[in-house]
Amino acid sequence: MAKRSTSVIPAFDVPIMSPQDRRLAGKVRRVAVPRSSHAVWDPPADRRDPVEVLVESNRGRVPDLVPLRFERMSVSPFTFLRGSAQVMAFDLASGPSTDLEVRLCGDAHLLNFGAFASPERRLMFDLNDFDEASHGPFEWDVKRLAASVVAAARDNGFEPAQARRAVLRAVDAYRDWMDRYADMTHLEVWYARIEMQDLLATMKASRRKQEEHLLEKAHTKD
Repeated sequence: MAKRSTSVIPAFDVPIMSPQDRRLAGKVRRVAVPRSSHAVWDPPADRRDPVEVLVESNRGRVPDLVPLRFERMSVSPFTFLRGSAQVMAFDLASGPSTDLEVRLCGDAHLLNFGAFASPERRLMFDLNDFDEASHGPFEWDVKRLAASVVAAARDNGFEPAQARRAVLRAVDAYRDWMDRYADMTHLEVWYARIEMQDLLATMKASRRKQEEHLLEKAHTKD
């Protein structure tokens, strides 16, 4: 994996910068790593064989289930993307990096977001899979989410223009929520949540009825 420079995230014993100072630091970093640089990815000459990476990722898995894993991944480009977080991580490591490191989900594809019951038994919508959690540049999660939206759109027969709009709406929403969180205290962020009832209220009546039926099963997940 390509070597990255030292993270600019402060140590735990260093006071956290104000939201204004963090925004300024981000703009300074953008000069060195412009947003346009993330639009292109060129495979490095020493890129690891994706199959080799997948085989290596099976270490520690139940051997009898490995063939089933590969069978499910072979169904479509989207199912392959879902099962190949390590491959994408290796590829992202060879690309441009902001070096603004966070605790990543590590596998923030579309279907790792969903509904589940909170300890208070209220249905929440959020990330629900952290098997691949690790430290890394924040944009890795954003890029994996965006790539999964494109792959899912293609699998479902959407036009390229529709897929592009879906990706732009996804990353716009990420940006807007991060902007909100930046002005919150740690405790406010801890309690911040998206409730399914709030999402249902934004849906068309026909879609809302279908989702309400599916959400009955979500109460069993925590």
